[in-house]
Amino acid sequence: MSKISEARARDVVKTVEIIWHGRGGQGVVTANEVLAGAALKEGKFIKAFPEFGPERMGAPIRAFTRISDAPIQVHSQVTIPDIVMVLDPTLLKQIDVVGGLKDGGVLIANFTEGKDKLAGLLARKVECHAVNATRIAMDEIGRPTANTAMLGALIKIAEPVTLKTVTEEIQARFAGKFKPDVIAKNVRAVERAYEEVD
Repeated sequence: MSKISEARARDVVKTVEIIWHGRGGQGVVTANEVLAGAALKEGKFIKAFPEFGPERMGAPIRAFTRISDAPIQVHSQVTIPDIVMVLDPTLLKQIDVVGGLKDGGVLIANFTEGKDKLAGLLARKVECHAVNATRIAMDEIGRPTANTAMLGALIKIAEPVTLKTVTEEIQARFAGKFKPDVIAKNVRAVERAYEEVD
């Protein structure tokens, strides 16, 4: 490899682009913000924003995250993601969640029947992972809000940030909004999904 090629290889900037799919009230925006805050704590550059549409409980919504080692010049929505996160499994049959996914990209879904069954529902063959985030949320938090559990699955599979940084960001972001025991329950949901994702 030439010295120029070596220099270029060292200068390659790693950027991860994520699309989140869910429904209003499921915590898609919160998960997106927690991930972005954790990346910022790790010294990375971020862009994170929701797609606003009909703002009603249960309506399909999307959010977008870019995490990079260098300043991000792109300000548009993510259209060709590296990772697709699906918080509501009913969306798997309603929209083509993997339509724009990059070759070699990953789908991570809140899905009860494992990754092999999940793969059979998709419009194309992609690497996919399943976690029963709703069950984890019910067990740990007492509500079917799967957003923090899905963060645990994302970190295990794609490693955009560390588990430690995400749990610290949850504690910081939720402080003052929730009681300490509720925060601790959300942290446990992250940790369980990190261990249980298929």
